[in-house]
Order: sequence, then C-alpha cells, then structure tokens
Amino acid sequence: MELKLMMEKLGAPQTHLGLKNMIKEVDEDFDSKLSFREFLLIFRKAAAGELQEDSGLHVLARLSEIDVSTEGVKGAKSFFEAKVQAINVSSRFEEEIRAEQEERKKQAEEMKQRKAAFKELQSTFK
Repeated sequence: MELKLMMEKLGAPQTHLGLKNMIKEVDEDFDSKLSFREFLLIFRKAAAGELQEDSGLHVLARLSEIDVSTEGVKGAKSFFEAKVQAINVSSRFEEEIRAEQEERKKQAEEMKQRKAAFKELQSTFK
C-alpha cells in the first residue's frame, strides 16, 4: 500500500499487478514486502542498468533521480526538500495531527498557568 501511494504521489500510478511485479523484481527474502535494503536495491539496479525500461521500478528510479554534477549538492538538497514539502503539504492527515498537537500544547500551557495562579492565590492564605 505504501508503494502504491508513493507511486501515485510521484505521478506514476501503478496497477496492483504492476506493484506486485515491482516488488518481485527486488524482493531478496521472498516475503512479498520491500525492506529498506530492498528499496535501496532499486536505485543500485537502476544505476547499473539492470532494470527493464518498461518496469515500474525504472520509472520510480527515474522520477527520483537528480544529477548532482549539474544541480550541485545544494540543488539536490533543495530538490529533495521540495519533494518532502510537497508530500507533507498534500497530506491532510498530517495537518490534522499537527493541529491536534498544537491544541494539546495550548491546553497544557493554559493548565500550567491556572495551576500557577491557584498556587499563588493559595500562598496568600497561608
């Protein structure tokens, strides 16, 4: 499911069978899942020219490719930061979580202030 969502966000949606074939192409431990090592293997195989031109993995590697010799390191940094920002902005779920966290922080700060005010008032009666 994560691979499906990633491919959709990169603008190269795949069918269910296409995704299964992508996983099979790099699945070293035959668990029908992509581990981090297997994910990195996609890019190693792409650099070595071992991926089929029409495969989804080739598309994935090409979409996330950047030429550091022309862009420079700072160009690569801004490229990936822009990709991350685009993904984060498009995710409503993350925005909802952030809003909830801000609300909890606000409530905790208000609670802290009320307790401090109460203790101050309490100290006047001692």
